[in-house]
Amino acid sequence: MTSPSKVALVIIHWNNRSLLEKFLPSVVANSQEDARIYVADNASTDDSVAWLQEHYPQVQLICLPQNYGYAGGYNEALKNLEEEYFILLNNDVEVPPNWIKPVLQTLESNSQIGAAQPKILQYNQRNMFEYAGAGGGFIDQLGYPFCRGRLFESLEEDFGQYNDSREVFWASGACMFVRAKAFKEAGGFDANFFAHMEEIDLCWRMQLMGYTIHYNGNSEVYHLGGSTLQKSNPKKTYLNFRNSLQMILKNADSSQLWWFIPVRSTLDLMSSIFFLMNAKTSDSAAVHRAHAHFFFQWGKWWKLRKEVKRLRSHQQLHGIYPGSVVFEHFAGKKKRFSQLKHLKQIGS
Repeated sequence: MTSPSKVALVIIHWNNRSLLEKFLPSVVANSQEDARIYVADNASTDDSVAWLQEHYPQVQLICLPQNYGYAGGYNEALKNLEEEYFILLNNDVEVPPNWIKPVLQTLESNSQIGAAQPKILQYNQRNMFEYAGAGGGFIDQLGYPFCRGRLFESLEEDFGQYNDSREVFWASGACMFVRAKAFKEAGGFDANFFAHMEEIDLCWRMQLMGYTIHYNGNSEVYHLGGSTLQKSNPKKTYLNFRNSLQMILKNADSSQLWWFIPVRSTLDLMSSIFFLMNAKTSDSAAVHRAHAHFFFQWGKWWKLRKEVKRLRSHQQLHGIYPGSVVFEHFAGKKKRFSQLKHLKQIGS
């Protein structure tokens, strides 16, 4: 048994008490021997806090004064915690017995491992990988994130093909184990993201600092997903497109920026046209709004770029796919991670 005083399991929460009712019982039952459990409430306007105090007095409650989002909420919640490891868990994740130990052992095996994740499966279809993290995260040479078990909207069935332990590019924020020292050295999440892609940005920055990111498929959790913002929500579209550009400008190698941003902007324009062709006018508008906000605040993002600690070169980072997942998926009709052409270059 791991000492609970060594591990802080922190759930960020905002409204929707029903999620706590549904998912917190498994977390408490299957985690309290290995971790001290916290719920960080982002100024909920429903009765979530009162319900927690009545039904789970053993859970430590952190009441934040406003809704800081995922990124800022975790920064505020974690800044005064003294545990050696943090587990950042979405409020819509069910966990089985003994799920903490395998991933924690990965972190403890090497002090240079900054973050790790378990296998993430769908809550409602447990033989299928879940969108947010699946079997470990990667990005392609154009900065598009994907996972083993998930290429864009194409999800794989779990046959045990990713029951391994390996290095990846990013660990999912739905269930992220992170070394507290690494999190604090990196400055935590970028609160400018509010939500979406902040964990990829954090993992990218930690890699540049010299840490590595890992996946351990000997543990699995079950994620409902889409409980805060549905996949088709224009606000999510806006955040994903804006945050992706911010992340690239902040972290990409300086020798790449002259082509990286223009190419991504062109592909984003094509995405907005695709949304229009599919009668998703609000999503199309969200793409343009994301670009406007990004370019009008270029100076702000450039200043944040200068704050990134770069102790490793871009070539030393692990988990960057040398091809274009966009092209292989949409033009080449590749639906599975194993079908990608250049897997040997990322150790697969």
